[in-house]
Amino acid sequence: MFLRSDAPVSLTVKYSALITGSFFFLWYFLNVIFNILNKKIYNYFPYPYFVSVVHLFVGVVYCLVSWAVGLPKRAPIDSNILKLLVPVGICHAIGHVTSNVSFAAVAVSFTHTVKALEPFFNAAASQFILGQQIPLTLWLSLAPVVIGVSMASLTELSFNWTGFISAMISNISFTYRSIYSKKAMTDMDSTNLYAYISIIALFVCIPPAILFEGPQLIQHGFGDAITKVGLTKFITDLFWVGMFYHLYNQVATNTLERVAPLTHAVGNVLKRVFVIGFSIIVFGNKISTQTGIGTCIAIAGVAIYSFIKAQMEEEKRKAKTA
Repeated sequence: MFLRSDAPVSLTVKYSALITGSFFFLWYFLNVIFNILNKKIYNYFPYPYFVSVVHLFVGVVYCLVSWAVGLPKRAPIDSNILKLLVPVGICHAIGHVTSNVSFAAVAVSFTHTVKALEPFFNAAASQFILGQQIPLTLWLSLAPVVIGVSMASLTELSFNWTGFISAMISNISFTYRSIYSKKAMTDMDSTNLYAYISIIALFVCIPPAILFEGPQLIQHGFGDAITKVGLTKFITDLFWVGMFYHLYNQVATNTLERVAPLTHAVGNVLKRVFVIGFSIIVFGNKISTQTGIGTCIAIAGVAIYSFIKAQMEEEKRKAKTA
């Protein structure tokens, strides 16, 4: 039986490139807005542990409402799956909190420059923890990343050790999240998987927020913020930053499911460029020439690394299907 050449083509197939492009635009837009609003909140409410809890809490409520209306239908979970997801959720929580500590302490652009080192930690973990042989070409491609971040750090005007070390801990945490995620691969769809990980991360983040910031928040934290911007703006800012955090992560997952590994890699690099660029423009961060050059070198290194890694994965996939 043959299909007629004039058979109607579905709109999703006909406009596939346009739909994928729209996903990328929405991913970048939500990410940039999140980073800008997040930093604006820290400028008048410097409590990253509490704000991290808000990010996750709003996202979890969103997931629970989505499950309640069946969009999507909640995937069942048992003790075996939960055991696999708990380490992922813990690493996600640590990485998220330390990222926010860094965002609160230094310029957004600097945090993202340091977080460009994440591929280096991923490569190190793959070789020394998982026992996977990393080719010399990949290691060489990471050299510009390390050099670029070092150059940017030495002359970054907003530099402080809290911001730098927190961003580095975030890199390590997200590396371990990737390792545990591979061990926790299930048939569950990405939307449900991210929802369960968010719930676990929320429970992990609440105790340190109470321990480290609870007394300060009660004594003057909430009061100072409300005095500066008003109760309505304070609550709406926290709500929207939580929504943007959840939505950009969800859209990122949905976007990356639609594209090849190489497109995925390029997309991730461009996203960081957009965030760094817009944060510098919006906040008027002054950066030295060396910091600017270092940031460009680091981003270029990530691009080269991502390109080589994506090509290797594509060759591996073709070899399996051959």
